[in-house]
Amino acid sequence: MALISRFDPWRSSMCTCPPKMTFNPYTGCDHACVYCYASSYIPQFAKCRPKKGLLPRLQREAAKLKGETVSIANSSDPYPRLEATAGLTRRCLEILAENNCRIQIITKSNLVIRDDDLLSKVPSTVALTITTDDAEVARLLEPHAPPPDARLRAAEDLIGKGIPVSVRIDPVIPLVNDNQEKLVAVLAGIGVKHVTSSTYKIKPDNWRRFSAVMPEVAEKLKPLYFKQGEKIGGNTLLPRDLRLKLMKNIRDLALANGMQFGVCREGLDKLNTAACDGSWLLNSETR
Repeated sequence: MALISRFDPWRSSMCTCPPKMTFNPYTGCDHACVYCYASSYIPQFAKCRPKKGLLPRLQREAAKLKGETVSIANSSDPYPRLEATAGLTRRCLEILAENNCRIQIITKSNLVIRDDDLLSKVPSTVALTITTDDAEVARLLEPHAPPPDARLRAAEDLIGKGIPVSVRIDPVIPLVNDNQEKLVAVLAGIGVKHVTSSTYKIKPDNWRRFSAVMPEVAEKLKPLYFKQGEKIGGNTLLPRDLRLKLMKNIRDLALANGMQFGVCREGLDKLNTAACDGSWLLNSETR
């Protein structure tokens, strides 16, 4: 199986990302986010391990690319705690840069700033997931990920080095993190140019985790998801009108603060003001 593949292996009709490649240096992730969807299809997901033969395989595959955009990573974070000592993602970035690839990083780790020297030399953009600016809520939802303030500082550092940053406010969960006015204003203030957002999509395993961590909220959400919601592609979603309301609210906040906006797999792409994943920033004049 190839390390680098076309993005969107599920061929989802709800995906509006522009054409790009995707690559995961690691299998699994140790951030232990309760809402994670990838844990439903990757065995032993909490046991983070490097891909077998990672570097020589990447050398061979990257040599065949022709300047494509490579998104790192979409099924596991490229900066798990292991990366601080292993340094494999950094070596992968060096290989991709040597082969003239355009790089999009998707992470919720501030460790990405370690590699700002590499990223500032190639066409690159970083999408940092900041689900909430409430440290206690973040601790419950993302127990092993860096806290929100560390991610905000990382965004500011990257922008200061001329690396364009987008932020994923993802997932939005009613009664948990559906008031994002303060966070969006802070993002604009530090120079973030794009916000991507999405609502919580239930799979059986992430619902069990969420219900254990926030039982009272889960009880209130049950009718919204399981009676009024929609089943799409193996996920249970909020009813469409509520998804539209939540996403439009963040869109309006983003635009009011001078940023672009995109939704992720909601069937609401008319809300998008730019490429949904923020990859348009690869062409922005920020360097």
